[in-house]
Amino acid sequence: MIETMEEQATEVFAEHRELLFSIVYSMLGTVTDTEDVLQDTWLAWVSRHRSELDEITSPRAYLVRIAVNNALSRRETLARRRETYVGPWLPEPLVADTPEVRDSADAAEIALRGESVSLAMLVVLETLTPLERAVFVLHEVFGYPHAEIGAMLGRATPAIRQLAHRARDHVRAKRPRYQADARTQRAVTERFLAAQLSGDVTGLLELLAPDVTFLSDGGGLLRAALRPVHGPDKVARLLTSRMVLSSVPDMTIRYGWTNGEPSAVVCSGGAPAAVLLLDVDADTGKVRTVYAIRNPEKLTHLRG
Repeated sequence: MIETMEEQATEVFAEHRELLFSIVYSMLGTVTDTEDVLQDTWLAWVSRHRSELDEITSPRAYLVRIAVNNALSRRETLARRRETYVGPWLPEPLVADTPEVRDSADAAEIALRGESVSLAMLVVLETLTPLERAVFVLHEVFGYPHAEIGAMLGRATPAIRQLAHRARDHVRAKRPRYQADARTQRAVTERFLAAQLSGDVTGLLELLAPDVTFLSDGGGLLRAALRPVHGPDKVARLLTSRMVLSSVPDMTIRYGWTNGEPSAVVCSGGAPAAVLLLDVDADTGKVRTVYAIRNPEKLTHLRG
């Protein structure tokens, strides 16, 4: 049976979709916007595939170039959205029941770079300019050479090299220290929630680092701390307060993985109400940062 050109285009796009998703999500930090960018990339690919199939010598290179430039355009929309965002902004979580296992060689390679999409890293990447972030993601995470990135972005190689250097220095300065291994992180998460839900302030304080920070993203749609909360005493008392503990009726906890790290999904009546992830110091086993994503718009893709 002879495939139509559109079927051929669909097969090629499907082969590269996982790579495209990983690159774009690393640039944007939201699932919904990443899916929108991939849809735009797909439409551009199908249109080009119909008329200029013979001229596309490397479908992968073409698709990455279109996706990256579409993502940069989307960053302008995100920047305007952030100007009016209520409270701390955290990335839209990628949640799974188990660490993702991918079949293709390219995808397996991406999985090994899990730190690039960790919540802590994505928060750091938010402090870069859109171009710096694109160059950092493409070069440091996915290994594209400066010249190839320049061709994608329409910039000279020396300019790309300068952007890469600036971005790398910035990330190194703000980059979180080594994260605890997954077993430790899971154990600390379970102890943390047990102490919080039982109102055990002393037990919670034993788990918190002296410089701990609590970040809660409600997006103005649910009650959440409008500013980062610093210090173990303030964080422990807030998390064990009646206001917080009563904000999720019919609560259940589902342990899993968020952005490649052990985490917990807090459910209300069986529906996801929050994603909790802890940044645990590898040396002390203490919690340095508590990330709580409550914005229901960022949890929509977890339902159904």
